[in-house]
Amino acid sequence: MGQTSQIPGVDSSVPTPARIYDYMLRGEHYLDVDARAAQQILSVVPEIRDCAWSNRGFHQRAAKWIAERGVRQFIDIGSGLPTVGNTHDVVQQVDPGARVVYIDNDPMVETQSRTLLASAGTTTMIRGDLREPDTILGNPDLRRLIDFSEPTGILMTAVLMFVSDSSDPWNLVARYMDAMPPGSYLSLSHLTDERKPPVTVERFRAVFDKASERMHFRSHADIARFFDGLELVPPYEGADPGLTFTGIWGAEDPVLADSEGQRWLYCGVARRP
Repeated sequence: MGQTSQIPGVDSSVPTPARIYDYMLRGEHYLDVDARAAQQILSVVPEIRDCAWSNRGFHQRAAKWIAERGVRQFIDIGSGLPTVGNTHDVVQQVDPGARVVYIDNDPMVETQSRTLLASAGTTTMIRGDLREPDTILGNPDLRRLIDFSEPTGILMTAVLMFVSDSSDPWNLVARYMDAMPPGSYLSLSHLTDERKPPVTVERFRAVFDKASERMHFRSHADIARFFDGLELVPPYEGADPGLTFTGIWGAEDPVLADSEGQRWLYCGVARRP
């Protein structure tokens, strides 16, 4: 952890969502300040580590599911630090030629990801802010791998909760999806405070007041709005199309997959008609 603090642009005094998430997943690319923030969250919400793992599992299952529908290019927005089962690892099991562009605004994510992807011709990493879709979608490195005439998988896993209402995250998602052709997919997960103790929610949220990004919880209805104009798919066999919790989406046995931690995160996958 010591050497990572020497990366240009990294402020070792401020925790970041990507590095806190890495700590929760027992990764290796966080700093002491991130560990302290994560421990503060765990003291308030002990089940949040289960939440992180359920989110990672949803991300992987959804990406694979989209690849199995014939999609061969993906844009992973808010990708976070490299860990086991990265997007390209998952979708290239379906098709070794599948292309992936990773987007994140954390300089450590950029450095660690570029090291991982240095020898790969089908993946790249772009440092960018999801609140600037025109800049991201117009990036030459992205354009080199993503053909805008072909269906694309847009992955936004646990990232929009760091975008305030004032930045209109619903319009941002629409702008990304409007740039994609029919047959493209959106995979998205988001924290919720529904049916959670208000004091617990506030203490959880307050940890991020001193982080690089603030946190915003949203309701089921507000999260469903991200999929307006899209066709939500059934989250598991026998279910109606719609949102569910991250541990349940794509689970072989939704009853066994249910847990208190995963109920912090709603998720869904939808197709652009």
